[in-house]
Amino acid sequence: MYSVRRRRFLKGISDAILTFAFGRFGANYALAELKQPRVAFGGIGIECSTYSRIRTHMEDFEILKDEALAGSQRFAFLKKYSTPFIPTVVAQAVPGGPVDKATYDAIKAEFLAGLRALLPLDGLFLPMHGAMFVDGLLDAEGDWMEATRKVVGPNCLMSASYDLHGNVSQRVIDNLDMLSAFRTAPHIDKEETMERACNMLVHCLNEHVRPTLIWAPIPVLMPGERSSTEWQPGKRLWAQLPKLNQEPGVLDVSLLVGYVWADEPRSTACAVVTGTAPATEKKIAVDLAQQYWDARREFQFGTVAGTIDDCIQQALKARTHPVILADSGDNPTGGGSGDRAEILQELLRYKVQDTVFAGITDRPATDACYKAGVGATIDLSIGATLDPLGSRPVKALAKVVFLLSSSDLRLREAVVQIEGVTLVLSAQRRPYHDIADFTRLGLKPLAYKIIVVKSGYLSPELAPLANPSLMALSDGAINQDIIHLPKNRFRKPTYPFVEDLDYTPRAIASAQRRRESSAVDRSCCGIVVGG
Repeated sequence: MYSVRRRRFLKGISDAILTFAFGRFGANYALAELKQPRVAFGGIGIECSTYSRIRTHMEDFEILKDEALAGSQRFAFLKKYSTPFIPTVVAQAVPGGPVDKATYDAIKAEFLAGLRALLPLDGLFLPMHGAMFVDGLLDAEGDWMEATRKVVGPNCLMSASYDLHGNVSQRVIDNLDMLSAFRTAPHIDKEETMERACNMLVHCLNEHVRPTLIWAPIPVLMPGERSSTEWQPGKRLWAQLPKLNQEPGVLDVSLLVGYVWADEPRSTACAVVTGTAPATEKKIAVDLAQQYWDARREFQFGTVAGTIDDCIQQALKARTHPVILADSGDNPTGGGSGDRAEILQELLRYKVQDTVFAGITDRPATDACYKAGVGATIDLSIGATLDPLGSRPVKALAKVVFLLSSSDLRLREAVVQIEGVTLVLSAQRRPYHDIADFTRLGLKPLAYKIIVVKSGYLSPELAPLANPSLMALSDGAINQDIIHLPKNRFRKPTYPFVEDLDYTPRAIASAQRRRESSAVDRSCCGIVVGG
């Protein structure tokens, strides 16, 4: 008898909850109370310099989907959530030139098809970069978000993680519900940022909250090498974000540098705040924007910088080692082609010794090394194979000293000796920013007086080794001399390109928030909204 009464009691409570939910939020919400949220994840990430003549094609992307994506170490943190995250498609590529339109369309189509197969969805996590450029398409991420929103519908909560150097637009803001960006440069909080984006998403799904996005564009563009969070003013600007994140009604506070090497209207710094307290969000966004604007003239390189000649001369005079010299204009992790050989030319002209240079992308030279074999001495033409209009090759007699074992021709890497320079050649574009990038090729970085890498600010692994660090302001697709970049067609007036700008920060709400505000205003005037 007790069990019968208990079942009736519990059923009565369930019926009451459903009746309340149905009346307050509608049938879909009431039914959702009885099931676990359906959440998917997928996206695309690349940083594209519009000043690059090379193009990014399908073979340049690493594309993970379904079980391979579910098992990826990059997204292992998703397993900690009680709500399952269903994999779709994640495409990632080394930063470079604009994405070929057919490649973008094919990846987007596959992603959207995957979403359609999973409908209905309650939530979606989008691991993005934010600085993609597609041939013939302005605001590529905005296009991606808008197409995604049309598939998942207006009720699905969408949360994105962004790179600190991502470019935001109103179109991006209008189609998202939440956004969180890296807070460090160099980027050591990639997983932490994705977790913040997912924590928000899961929280809002569980609490049945629809957050608001507020953003404040800031007409300032700086290269990452001037805006690192490891020195001022970046250090103090980003240091305050965790505390601001604790404000009541605030779910995330992000401050983005933007990507300077993209000729797009959306290229700009900005503050973005996610939360449920619009007034507080607007105050934070405006205050951060004003602080950033006020600090615009403080942004400087955090290391000694100069011409290639200046840097080589300083390296030769250094009494400590290893000197690490960064080839900043051709850094592949910023969008450089990675095939320029000007620094190699100058190293040989100065007859440097005890120097390792990692590396130059040149598939024909790499293949020639494999054909000749270890121990062979061969004539090589090095560099300018990806962008022959951008630079000139270096002709040299080289001895092959190491060949990386690889069955994939694109993953071949060779080490050659050219006089006093130990040079790494690679078949495809890639950085050499970790110690393992050297040791896997039989190289010991600390054994050299000079280490040359194609980089901007040094990576967390290389920076502690630098004694000292020098940055060559070299030419390339991501030239640090930004005010002398080629003439732009689409970029809005921005400091330092326009020195005497007038600026007053303005907080702009997402379309979702504007619709909600409009509905409230109409209901206050006695108009019945939604029938």
